[in-house]
This record gives sequence, structure tokens and C-alpha cells, in this order.
Amino acid sequence: MRFSKLLIPTSKETPNDATLASHIYLIRGGFIQSVGGSGLYNFLPLGKRVLDKVKQVVKEELDRVGCQEVSLAFVTPASLWEESGRYEKYGKELLRFKDRKENVFVLGPTHEEMMVNLVRQSVKSYKQLPLNLYQINLKFRDEIRPRFGLMRGREFLMKDGYSFHADEADMKREFDLMEETYKKIFRRLGLEFRVVEADSGAIGGSGSKEFMVLADSGEDTIVVCDGCDYGANIEAAVRQEKVCDAPAPQLGKEKVHTPNASTMEELAAFFDVDPFYLVKTVAMRALYDEGRSEIVLFALRGSDALQEVKACNAVDANDLVEVSEEELASAGLVAGFMSPIDVPEGVRVIVDKTIEGATDMICGANEKEYHTTGNTIEGNLDYHDIVAVQEGDLCAKCGGELRYTKGIEVGHIFQLGTRYSEPLGATFLDENGKSQPMVMGTYGIGVSRLLAAIIEQYHDDKGCIWTKETTPFDLYILVSNVKDEAQMRSAQKLYEELSAEGVDVLLDDRKDRFGAKIKDFELLGIPYGVVFGKKLSEGSVEIIERKGLAKEEVSLDEIKDKIVAKVRG
Repeated sequence: MRFSKLLIPTSKETPNDATLASHIYLIRGGFIQSVGGSGLYNFLPLGKRVLDKVKQVVKEELDRVGCQEVSLAFVTPASLWEESGRYEKYGKELLRFKDRKENVFVLGPTHEEMMVNLVRQSVKSYKQLPLNLYQINLKFRDEIRPRFGLMRGREFLMKDGYSFHADEADMKREFDLMEETYKKIFRRLGLEFRVVEADSGAIGGSGSKEFMVLADSGEDTIVVCDGCDYGANIEAAVRQEKVCDAPAPQLGKEKVHTPNASTMEELAAFFDVDPFYLVKTVAMRALYDEGRSEIVLFALRGSDALQEVKACNAVDANDLVEVSEEELASAGLVAGFMSPIDVPEGVRVIVDKTIEGATDMICGANEKEYHTTGNTIEGNLDYHDIVAVQEGDLCAKCGGELRYTKGIEVGHIFQLGTRYSEPLGATFLDENGKSQPMVMGTYGIGVSRLLAAIIEQYHDDKGCIWTKETTPFDLYILVSNVKDEAQMRSAQKLYEELSAEGVDVLLDDRKDRFGAKIKDFELLGIPYGVVFGKKLSEGSVEIIERKGLAKEEVSLDEIKDKIVAKVRG
């Protein structure tokens, strides 16, 4: 392809709203174009070439393990979402609208309902299972604050796959197969990534894993262990149970006046004890469907922090919000002095499972300026893991030290079970002729987001650096002076020879200055460049490797074989 014939509107200007490297370079390199600053993007020829290459890698690996591609309608009847129970639960990111006949539709951010609807009409017997169907199609999420370019846009290209099984064991087999398939996809794309335990969120189900591309600019904090391969989203991370070397307080059961001790720090100082032996009680209002809400107390050790996603999941709420002191007072609670023990009637309590059976604990007395000592956390309480894992905590898998890092979520797989098949009536007849709900898994990859993730992991201060499988072209041929007939003739000859060998070549035949061309080469991030310049009179040209910008002088006679070896190596 000749640069002069290709739409590549490169720019020196950084977009006003761009802060991440991927957003800046994809816009400046003419890969994508913003549509009115609204989280929507056009893919220009270079961007479309990269997008197609990523899609092809995804498709090849999925097809290799027996997945079947379909294409579902982008516009989805809202009635399907009502059947599944997600119409209200999903929130304002679900774009709802009516057609001229007042029928309600949504733009699907994900397609569980649509795929279940397809399968329930087509699959009736266990003999037709298992089945794994996928699509690579547009999705829409009405983000309140779209940002970071392709990283968090409103419209995006996603691979979403769904498997259907006769039993849970077979679903878990497919889940494991998809995990290994995803690993192959991301390795082929040249990415450094971690597979992490994750929260299932609005998708639902009992188990999920995320695929995180490691990058300092990642939106997600993940917990990893350098001693083993353990990794988890901070919302799902677990740790070894903590122990404390400090002595426990030797205090009997009594109520103690504790003025000016409403925080964990003040209370630890008052009793001269480690916060490990204090009970921190956090009040939140849990929000549910149809406007219902309730105040919930979450109790954990004073040395720990509440993980709000875990807490939200523990009460199966849509969200948790803060509670005012006035609201607490009306429920019979005293801010700063609350306790999970002897709470007012109607107030729900969730206790972190690590303090079940704990003795000698100091709690609030549910009375202003008073705490109680000598408490044992026992009885018929609701225990859950609600603690946020901290850096330095020990790995539950190997005992190594855990640390935080940043990641970009590019894939997510879920064990759905019958979460969608039961409400939507997706059943099959088993070997005994009995109707059973299909057991499901679902598997997503953010295809358009991968373009941003690749650049976030591979870029420098000059521009993009594409990996071998994702580059829009294999080679960039740069003619220093297009008016020099020898340079143009030699460049044209190499262009034709390499194209005949199947190498994808971009020939920069523009009349621009050499400096402008080399800056475009650096910005576009094509892995290799060949410069036809003054050294051609001596029978040599220069190869530039984009990653690191190392230069190598090569004789004109050897250049073709050298490039073919590099591209195919």
C-alpha cells in the first residue's frame, strides 16, 4: 500500500481530552477518530486493519476448539431483560428506548438474554449439547463519564461467547478450556497478562476469572503474588487469615465510658491495644430493585478495611451508599459507637468470617461514648468475607507476600450455572426424558479495548509500538527523497518483491521532508522500517526496529531476505 493513497490523517496535536498514551497515539496516528467527544469512535483504515487482525486471532483460536460463530441483533427486546431480572438491576448504563409502536428495546452491553433466546428455540435434547456459540459484535454501555479513548468508550466491539451444557461438570470442563484458549489468544497478541479471580458483577454466576494486561495506566487494581501464579481483582482477592503478635486485652465483660474515642485509632489508644482486637462496625444503606433499601451493619476487625463490592455481594444488593448520622439515629444506632451485638430490631448485620468465634473483642455499646469489652463474636450471625486484601498480606495459596499492581481488563469468563436458563426457560430433555435447565458459561473479550491495551503496554515517548500479530503493516519503506530516481526505483523494487512474498508493506512515497516521515514511522509503530537514503549510492540501506529504534545498515542485495526473516521469525 502506498502512503500517498491511504487515508492516514496523522497529527502533531494531542487531543484535549486525552491523557493515556493509547488515546493520544491512536488519535494522532489516524487509527481512530472521535465522534463529538461522546465516547464514540470511528475506525479509520489503519485502525480497521489492526482491529481485523485482532479479531482474526480471536476467531482462529475459538474455531480451533470447536466454538461456532453467530451474529446477534444489536437491538434487543427489553422483555428478554425483564425475563432474566436484569432490566432494573443493570442500572443506567443500559440504554433503553421505544420504537414507533411503543415497544421497549435496549442496546445490549452484553447478550446473555439474546443467546439464551436463540438456543431455547433451537436446542431441545441432551444430544445437542454441549454447545459453544460466540459473536464478535458491537455493544453499547451508556457510561456516565466515557474517558480514555477505546479503554472506556460507550460503543465497543466485543467477543461474547456462551456455552450450554447438560450438567455443571461439563460446564466447568468448557470453562477450563476457554481459560486455556484465552491464554493462547493473548500470548499470540504478544501481551503480558495475568489471569485473576474476579467478582461476577452484573453478569452473575458463581465463579469468574478476568484476564488483565499489566500496565501502569490500568484502571483496575489487582492483587498478585510473586511466589506463585495467584492473582485476583481487588474486589475478589483472598488472603491467609491474619494473626497478631500483640497481646489480647485482659478485660472482663463490662461497659466502659470512652469519651472522644469514636475512631479505631482513638479507641486503640484509649485501651492501649492493637486494632486487631477491636470490632469496626460500618453502616451502609443497601439499595435493591424497585427502590427498596435497608441499613446494614458490616463488622470486621479494626485493623482491616471493608471491601465494598464484597459487602454489596454479601447482601445481594445493587449498590451500597453512605448513611447519615440522622438516618442512623432514626434506626436506633449511634455513629462511632455501633456494634454487631444487640442491634436494634430490623437492622441487618453482616460479620466478617475471620472474626467468627473471636474472643476478648472490644465493640461499640450502641450508646454514645460507650464501648463494651470482653466480647465473643458468636451465635446466629451472617458471616461472609468482606475484608479488603492489603499489600503485605500473605497469599492463601503459597504463603508468599501479596502486592498490588495495575491491570487492564481485556477478557472475563464466568460460570453462570442456571442463572439465565431458569428464568428464561432454556431447558432440554435429559436421557430419561425429564426437562432440565441448561447449565451455562459465558466468555467475553474486549476486542476494540485490546487495541488500547496493546499500546498501553507497548509504547514510548514517540508513539505506538505494535506487536507482530497486530501491526497494520509488517514493514514501512521510507524514501528519503522521492525526487531521487535511484531511491524511488530501488524502494519500488523492494516493495514489489516483498509484497509477492506475502509481506504487508507500507511504502511512504510522499514528497514530505525526511524528518516528517521518520516521525510518522515512529508514531504509527510498524515493527520495521527500511530507509532508502544517501547510503544507497554505496549499495546499502538502513533497517530500523521500531521497538528500541535500533538501526542496522544492510546491503541492498541482502535486504529482502533480511526483512522476510525478521517478519516471519
